[in-house]
Amino acid sequence: MRPAHHALAVLVAAVWGLNFVVIEVGLDHFPPLLFSALRFLVAALPAVFFVRRPKVAFGWVVAVGLVLGVAKFGLLFVGMRQGMPAGLSSLVLQVQAVFTAVLAIALLRERPAPLRLAGMGVALGGVGVAAWDRGGSSPLGAFLLVIAAAACWGVSNVLTRKAAPPDALSWMVWVSLVPPLPLLALSLLFEGPAAGAEALRGLDLTGIAALGYVAWLATVFGFGVWGFLLRRYDASAVAPFSLLVPFFGMASAALLLGERVTPLGWVAGALLVGGVALTSLPTGRRRRRPPVEPVPADAPADTAGPVRAGTSA
Repeated sequence: MRPAHHALAVLVAAVWGLNFVVIEVGLDHFPPLLFSALRFLVAALPAVFFVRRPKVAFGWVVAVGLVLGVAKFGLLFVGMRQGMPAGLSSLVLQVQAVFTAVLAIALLRERPAPLRLAGMGVALGGVGVAAWDRGGSSPLGAFLLVIAAAACWGVSNVLTRKAAPPDALSWMVWVSLVPPLPLLALSLLFEGPAAGAEALRGLDLTGIAALGYVAWLATVFGFGVWGFLLRRYDASAVAPFSLLVPFFGMASAALLLGERVTPLGWVAGALLVGGVALTSLPTGRRRRRPPVEPVPADAPADTAGPVRAGTSA
């Protein structure tokens, strides 16, 4: 990769890592389901009028929009609102690579190499250490919600693998068109219209900036640049940069939110990131261009072997 493109890949990882801190800020201004709905609404409009619809059956767009946008981000935002720290969320969410690999084995009949299976075990060990470490300071329910969000991300990665969209940016913009209405309905049902109305009445520049960041920088910019890099280079050259996301997430949470990382937390991080790195190692014959490009969220691109799909929170 050219040095400028190395810098772009690191920049995207930093944007996605900082995104978890911005989500925390946004959750101080919006109820979680409403915040998630607005995030996708702002990401889709007006971009959907300028980006061509992806050349896949629209049913795939709807399916990924519901699983990724409604389920994954709804669970993530609710989990963080209920007490899951931003830095730890950025780390634990990376277990999506393990869920993706397991689902690919079960549903796509992929045959993982022994090293990849070992990586999955190491990553799951890291999640167990993280759960033990946070047991006394974070609600278990919030931790499990983020794990469930990672599982939904794995499902959306496999769906994206089957859909095989040719362009990451158009795919992300059109997928973002699906979640707003279901999330708004869920917000009205579980959070109530009064909470949403109060949030909108009290909206200030900080809330607007947080919404703009998660919608335009983390989603549109992040996935646009990531897709650009994947069109120019092998996925094996680009995907490892997503492992920087939890580093930036935990570092920014420590610097900006004062979140303390315990020694056991660093052990958990090393195990999880190391395990995901092992699942990312290429096996078999290398392909010049992967069949699909990453989905977001907000998280980091999936690096679980042949299934190449989505990242950041």
